[in-house]
Amino acid sequence: MVNGDETFVPGAEARAAERRLILSYAPQAARAGVAALLELDDTLAAVIRQMREPMIAQMRLTWWHDALSRLDQAPPPAQPALTALAANVLPQGVVGADLATLVEGWEALIEGEPADPAVRAAYAAGRGERLFALAAHLCGGDAATVAPAGRGWALADLSRSVTDAAAGGAAAREAGDALAAALGSPWPRRLRVLGALARQAKMDLSADRDLPLPGATPGRIARLGWHRLTGR
Repeated sequence: MVNGDETFVPGAEARAAERRLILSYAPQAARAGVAALLELDDTLAAVIRQMREPMIAQMRLTWWHDALSRLDQAPPPAQPALTALAANVLPQGVVGADLATLVEGWEALIEGEPADPAVRAAYAAGRGERLFALAAHLCGGDAATVAPAGRGWALADLSRSVTDAAAGGAAAREAGDALAAALGSPWPRRLRVLGALARQAKMDLSADRDLPLPGATPGRIARLGWHRLTGR
């Protein structure tokens, strides 16, 4: 199962600073929209990571699915993630039904166990591949080109958040393979925000699993900066 004890991550401010740096790589017109997508992802992740009862978590995800679907029909409720999506993503040609599909990746972790390769694959596609596709659309890029990066990004995160060491190791290996494919050639400038997220995930795979993830260290900033300059 996914670790449900994660309520505060030491070094969260450094990770937030690293996120802001990465977002600065996005085209200006897409930046707020990509940030809103990542905020939604953070919100859905919290539903799973704070899960005590799967049924309650499923009810919360169902609420999110319905709320995202309704964005096409009515103004959003006073919820920060929803208002950010309505303001910055929907005007770019994304519909609420597209956003609602992001919930399905997280539902895979409730309906099955991360030790099952099929569950990991459904999660990686529904969370990472789909989010990267939507972000690529905002940036003016092609969804197919970012699919491996999205899968690897999601699996790298899963590898650190599951309590089953074997499942975590399998997720890490799958993430490594996907990220190697994603980072094997230069990224176009308009998509380097997503390439940088993939690069960040690759660095995270090398971090000690028993320690909080580092963020915004000189070495990491330099590596991300090199990606911004070269796409590699």
